[in-house]
Amino acid sequence: MTNRGVNSAIVIGAGTFGASIAWLLARDGVAVTLVDQYEPGDRRATSGGETRLYRCAHGDAVDYTRMARRGRELWHELEAETGTDLLVEHGMAWFAHRDDGWEADSERVLRAADIPVERLSRTEAAALFPSLGTDDLAYVLFEPEAGAIRAAAAVRALAAAATAHGALQRRGRAVPDGNGVRLDDERLDADVVVWACGGWLRDLFAGLVSLRITRQELFFFAGGPAWTGVPAWVDYDLAAYGTGDIDGLGVKAAPDTEGPPLTPEDELPGVSADGEAVARGYLRGRFPALADVPLVGGTTCRYELTADSHFLAGPHPALAGVWLVGGGSGHGFKHGPALAERVVAAIRGEAALPPAFRLGERVAGRSLRTAGSNTTG
Repeated sequence: MTNRGVNSAIVIGAGTFGASIAWLLARDGVAVTLVDQYEPGDRRATSGGETRLYRCAHGDAVDYTRMARRGRELWHELEAETGTDLLVEHGMAWFAHRDDGWEADSERVLRAADIPVERLSRTEAAALFPSLGTDDLAYVLFEPEAGAIRAAAAVRALAAAATAHGALQRRGRAVPDGNGVRLDDERLDADVVVWACGGWLRDLFAGLVSLRITRQELFFFAGGPAWTGVPAWVDYDLAAYGTGDIDGLGVKAAPDTEGPPLTPEDELPGVSADGEAVARGYLRGRFPALADVPLVGGTTCRYELTADSHFLAGPHPALAGVWLVGGGSGHGFKHGPALAERVVAAIRGEAALPPAFRLGERVAGRSLRTAGSNTTG
């Protein structure tokens, strides 16, 4: 790439989107300042936490499927550059309840894109897990090169890689100041300012950004050694997802219906007894051996949801050089470097962003995250 008139940039938000943009700009020789009020990977941010799913299946959404696959290539580049182990590619199992659902759409798009995918019978799928209930399933779609990403470690690696290429990291609470940035008592200016600050976008740019911020619960269960190395999984129609035991954290099981509202400023509460009961109720039918095992731990996180679950990215309509990027909508983490690549190309005028990323109000649509039963869609 070339700078194409972009010699300096300020990126606000060191999550997967912002840190990825900082990395790509810095390694191309742009003078980058990466600003965040927290350290990269902080659990209070929507990019914090232990793991996120990595998968290419996105129903009939061709663009997102291809972007996720490109993301995998860039994550591996980051691993090689930083000497980190970020992707846990134990595969991804999609539990299909009917022959013509989300999984069938995903299979068609994956095959057309030459992304590895297999359609497994219930008997074949049962061999992937120590325990699997399949009575309600038509089949299982399996992505062998999918799995999970070590989320906090990945964000830290992005920020470290950006710094290695010359980026400066600043800590503090940033607010817009025209087409510049106010950081405490200091004004920062650059050719380009990218606001990628998660849920804070909603209030900083009211009228341009419409987001619903929710509290989500994650639970980790004591499955034992048998659950190490098993695939991640998604039950789209039942709004649930999880992973095997990664790094000794326990088997992850998470209900993915939208939780209650939460502001960006709210402290993250602990998990609830009701949430654990929902998770165990799901496990009782899908993974019976896990239904009554001890709970290792639980945590909460934030989603920043657009109404249609498409990302948002585009230039500010009134402030030259200012760009807004966000709306990860519970499925954005894996796309970080690939979305950043597209944003950087758009900033340079090399390629337009898709209309689906537009700023402003959205109409509710089919969920692109792991919950087909989301309330906004």
